[in-house]
Amino acid sequence: MSHQERPLKISKQLRQRANEFLSCKKNRRCLEDILHHFGSGADQHSCLLALESVFTSLIKEKDMYIEVVALKPLERTPENLHKRWLRQLYDDTYNKILHCFENPSPKIQAQALTTAMNIIAAEGKHPLDNTILNKYVPLTKLKAVLNKMLSSSQNNTHLINKFTEYLLYNDILFYTWTLLPSLTPKYNPCEVYISNFLTLLGKLDIYQNGEMKLLCGDDNNPFVTFDENKTKKYLNKVWHCVMHWEHTHQNQQAMLLVLLEKVMSHLEKPLLLTDFLMDSLDVPGPISLLALQGILILIQGHNLDYPGIFEKLYSMFEPEIFHTKYKSRLFFLADTFLSSTHLPENLVAAFAKRLARLALIAPSEDVIIICNFIGNLILRHPGLKCLLNNPDTATYTSDPYIMEERDPVKSNAINSSLWEIRTLQQHVQPSVAIAAQFINSPLPSVEWDVSRLISKTGDDIFDRELKKFSKLILLHFEKPQDAEKHERVIQYWHL
Repeated sequence: MSHQERPLKISKQLRQRANEFLSCKKNRRCLEDILHHFGSGADQHSCLLALESVFTSLIKEKDMYIEVVALKPLERTPENLHKRWLRQLYDDTYNKILHCFENPSPKIQAQALTTAMNIIAAEGKHPLDNTILNKYVPLTKLKAVLNKMLSSSQNNTHLINKFTEYLLYNDILFYTWTLLPSLTPKYNPCEVYISNFLTLLGKLDIYQNGEMKLLCGDDNNPFVTFDENKTKKYLNKVWHCVMHWEHTHQNQQAMLLVLLEKVMSHLEKPLLLTDFLMDSLDVPGPISLLALQGILILIQGHNLDYPGIFEKLYSMFEPEIFHTKYKSRLFFLADTFLSSTHLPENLVAAFAKRLARLALIAPSEDVIIICNFIGNLILRHPGLKCLLNNPDTATYTSDPYIMEERDPVKSNAINSSLWEIRTLQQHVQPSVAIAAQFINSPLPSVEWDVSRLISKTGDDIFDRELKKFSKLILLHFEKPQDAEKHERVIQYWHL
C-alpha cells in the first residue's frame, strides 16, 4: 500500500467503526478501537473526525442525557450505568482532543480546535442533564480551550487566528470575555504566554457582532444578553494585570499595538497609562513611535500636558523610519501635531527642512509623500514661503540648517531653503521629479491628500510608469534564449 493510500484506508475504517457504534450503542468494542488508535498517536486527523462524529451524535440523540432528581441518588440501572460510562469516556476524550493542540502538525491542531468547538456547540444546544433547562455555553469546556491556546510552551498564533472564526458568534465572544479575567495571571507569566495572551486580546471585540449569530443556540431565539458594559469591565480588569507584567521589546510592541487599536478608548482611567507611555518613548524604534501615538490620544482627549512632544516627534524622523511598517503612523502623527496654524514658524520650518533633507535618501514612494507633506506645511504657514526662494542658502555648503540639532527651534531651519526639493527635480524617477516641481508654481488653494499616497509602494510607481512607456521601449532585437523568468518580468513581457 502506498503512503497516499494508507491514510485514506485508515480514515475509511475509522468512519466505518464510528458508524457501527452509532448503529448499535451497546457495541463498546467499536468505540474502544477508535480510542485505542487515537491513543497510539497515529492518524490523529482521521481519529478526530471520527470522534467528533461519534460524540456529537451521542449528544444530539441524548444518549448521554441523565435525568437528575434532587436529593435522590441515580438509579443503578443498566441504561444509566451505560450512560455514565459514556459520560466518563466523553470527558476523558475531550481532554485528549485538547491535548492535540500541542501536536507538531498545524493541520492536526486546527482540526482539534474545530472538533472541540463543534462538541461545545452540540452540548450547548443539547444539555447533558435536566439541571440545565435552556441552551447554554459549556463554560468549563470553553475555558479549557482558552487555557490550551494560552500556552506557556508554544506560540499559538495560528490557533488563535483560527479561533477568530468562532468569535463571530456573540455567545462565544461574550463568554470568552467573561472567562478571560480568570485566565489572566496577576504576576509575571512567561514570554510565550504573554505573546499568546496579547494575540488573543487583540482579536476580541468589545461590542457584539452586527449579525446575531449563536454557536450554542438558535439565532432567532437568543439565550444570552450581550452586555457591553460587562465586556468593558472585564477589559479594564484584564488590562490592569497586563500593565504590571514585565515585557520583552517584542511583547511591549505587541502590547502597544493592542492598546492603541483595541483597548485605550475603553479604559476607565486612561491617564494611568502616562508613566508607561513616557517610559516607552525612551525605547528606540517602533515602540517609541507607538507610545507617541498613545501620548497624542491623551493630549487630545484627556488634556495631558507634555512640553517636549515636538522635540520627540522631530527626533523620530531618521532614515531608518522609511524601512519600517510604521512609517505611515509617523506621517499621521506629524500631520496631526503640525495641523495647528498657531505653531511657531521656526518650529514648523525645522520639520519641513528635516523632511526635505531625508528625501534625498528616501525611497521614491516616500519622496512623493514628503513633497506633498512639505507643500501642506507651507499652505498652513505662508511665512514658510521664504524657504522657496533664498538664493544665499541654495547649496549644501552654504546651508545654515543644523541637521544634528535635536531641538527643532534651534536648528536654524527658518534661515535655510528647500534646495533639496529643487535637486529632486532631476530625479531619475519621473513621478518623483514631477512631485518636486510644486515649488516652481503657485501653491494650490487646498492641501494635498497625503493619506492616499501612504499605502503606495515602489511596485505601484513601476506599474504606473510602465503603462505609460511600455510600448515605446525596445528591449531586444533578438529573442533571448536563456532569460531569467522573474515574476515581474513574466507579468509584463512574453519571453
